[in-house]
Amino acid sequence: MASKIIKACGLDAGSRRTRCVACVVENGRIELKGYAQTDSIGWTNGTIADPGAVTECMHWVLREVEHVSGLQLEEVVAGVGGPTVRGHNARGHLHLGRPREITQRDVNKVVNNALRVQLPEDRMVLQICQQDFMVDDHPGHRDPRRMIGTEIELNVHLVTGSIQEHATLVTSVHQAHMAVEETIFEGMAACHAAVLPPDRREGIALVDIGAQSTDLVVYYGDALQLATTLRVGGDHFTRDVVHGLKIGFEDAEMVKEEYGSAISSSTSESSTVEVPPRDDRDGREISRAALNKILESRAVDLFKFVYREIARVGMETALVGGIVLTGGGSKLADLCVVAEDVMQCQARKGLPLGIMNWPAEIYDPEWTTVAGLAMYSGRLKLQGEMERQSVGLLGRMLK
Repeated sequence: MASKIIKACGLDAGSRRTRCVACVVENGRIELKGYAQTDSIGWTNGTIADPGAVTECMHWVLREVEHVSGLQLEEVVAGVGGPTVRGHNARGHLHLGRPREITQRDVNKVVNNALRVQLPEDRMVLQICQQDFMVDDHPGHRDPRRMIGTEIELNVHLVTGSIQEHATLVTSVHQAHMAVEETIFEGMAACHAAVLPPDRREGIALVDIGAQSTDLVVYYGDALQLATTLRVGGDHFTRDVVHGLKIGFEDAEMVKEEYGSAISSSTSESSTVEVPPRDDRDGREISRAALNKILESRAVDLFKFVYREIARVGMETALVGGIVLTGGGSKLADLCVVAEDVMQCQARKGLPLGIMNWPAEIYDPEWTTVAGLAMYSGRLKLQGEMERQSVGLLGRMLK
């Protein structure tokens, strides 16, 4: 009997671009069917300022993806990122009263206990990520069920966000005539698409550099050790060039992307870049060495911030898998070199992996997050289908 075809859709609404991809999952494999992007409007400093404008962008990319893919979409997994997202550790404890076998009900109780944390006002839990269980003071267990013990502890990492910002994002998706299947922290989604599970085994960090902010996640094995957002993004590099070279933002963005590098030592002092005339401004030449010194300074600052965050959870010397860079801001030339110098580990660009028929024109770190969101959608639907099938089988057995 032919397997059921499952639709999986991811929506990445960022402050610079809004992207969407639609896939189908069949026989355990996910295949791209359509994609679209448009310039984002309605955002200020990484948060939604004009929900109506954000909805218009979402509506356009969703309808375009439906047209290209030939699929009728009903729901999406939407990405959540920006300066309102951060993570912290929590612990749940459960005393069993006597030595006995640990059951699924006990696991559910200790998870609920871990969620009983006092969050600040306007904060909500986006994801609860298991680190490890401790059974009778013995740590390091991934699954304590069927073990014998008298007490269980669970260490988790909670990813939290702004209730108001989350509600505004979800409402914008609904007004674009689409249901929200789930919301996922964008750093986790990018890591899901760019990093294979074996590469997480000995520690890895993913740095997703957006326009207004940078999402950071750190994994050791399957356990999320850190999820946070840094208030530095690609636009900060551009603004540094604006102030340092006294040129307009559009010109600064152009020279950064076409001629810029995060390493200045290899640039000749006599090398220049021509800035073309624009509106009432005459064209001019700027020093490429000066441009790259500005970009290098900001790149070093960014990875010093990253290093401090990773050191805060004691993972600064445990990144055997290295550091992975995604997002539009990661495309700056030689940025991996700076990351390796500051972080003292290997660094690479994070490209979308695991989706069949992914075209070359979007094989790009800018598309990694939305690929991960679509993969999450497929995984959620597969899990739901397996649960429905198991319930159906149990029902038939009990008749």
